[in-house]
Amino acid sequence: MTTLVTGFPTRFLAVRVVRRLLDEGDGPVWCVVQKKAMAHAEAMRAKLAPSKRARLHLLEGDVAAIDLGLSGPEVSALAREITHIHHCAAVTYLGASRELAESVNLGGAREILEVAELATRLERLVHWSTALVSGTRHGVVLEDELPARGFRNVIEETRARAERIVRETMERIPTTILRPSIIVGDSVTGEIDRLDGPYLLVLLLLGSPADLRMPMPGRGDIPLNLVPIDYVIEAGCAIVSSPGSIGKTFHIVDPSPPTARRVFELLAEATGRPLPRGYVPTSFATALMRTPGLERFAHVPRTFLEQLATDVIWDDRNARAVLEARGLVCPHFDDYVAPLVEFVREQQAPRASEELTFELGDLPFE
Repeated sequence: MTTLVTGFPTRFLAVRVVRRLLDEGDGPVWCVVQKKAMAHAEAMRAKLAPSKRARLHLLEGDVAAIDLGLSGPEVSALAREITHIHHCAAVTYLGASRELAESVNLGGAREILEVAELATRLERLVHWSTALVSGTRHGVVLEDELPARGFRNVIEETRARAERIVRETMERIPTTILRPSIIVGDSVTGEIDRLDGPYLLVLLLLGSPADLRMPMPGRGDIPLNLVPIDYVIEAGCAIVSSPGSIGKTFHIVDPSPPTARRVFELLAEATGRPLPRGYVPTSFATALMRTPGLERFAHVPRTFLEQLATDVIWDDRNARAVLEARGLVCPHFDDYVAPLVEFVREQQAPRASEELTFELGDLPFE
């Protein structure tokens, strides 16, 4: 098996996919790496055991450029050799411009499909999408559904459009689409690359006075579907290795997600803060920013607050059919909240102690 991976090393998902491929397989792994990220990729490669280092090949390119920004001979070599593609590259940072999101998310999808069409030995294209392509949809969303409108931001919109482009070629390209819900850190180590989404609540709590009892942003009775990165990779690879998964879409989710209030309570307990008291409707989220002591909520993107008010259930019957047969179960948030918080405490405590005065625009995007 010869695998091409996009998004390495700037997207944590791609890093974990590459790690899994090197740990579990024995074939070469090729990565298309942007010039500005090549030094980082080389440094990560240098830390590998010699046997794994020899299997990891880095090609300088750009997923959004024609032929992935590769030379003619490089593209020809990939077309002859690759049997699998993991398309992980995507802009997911909510502060990204429309131009960047369309270039990477849409352009990248088009270019990887061009390469897939050329690959004479291709057995599987894995498109790592997201359950958030459902946008503002409420209620049950099936794995085969892809809403055409109603998005909270340009990231959801462009990733949905990218998935649509991929779905249009599924009759001629052997494709599996994976849709994780909101990805958080490793359930054992807490490791994550970027603090956004629910992590902003952790920073909010760590940076608040120890006796400040905050209200919930919203009633908190809606499920908040979180999945740890290690389960996402394990489940995704299990699905991909299943012959019957070609031509299908799979939600990788927590089948019994905690409510947003339960998540907030567990985070409060893990950070040593009082449990939340009452709530402020998310429709009045700006009121949070005017309330003395709660101006820290200004650093939590409105999109995430809106997610706390979106009552959606991502049906995962396709995924369950594969994962239950293999005994794979998503860990409960209660069981891994401690390592998540501890990782943040160790890595970001100095910034948290500054009462979240950093600008969200300073955070790196994937």
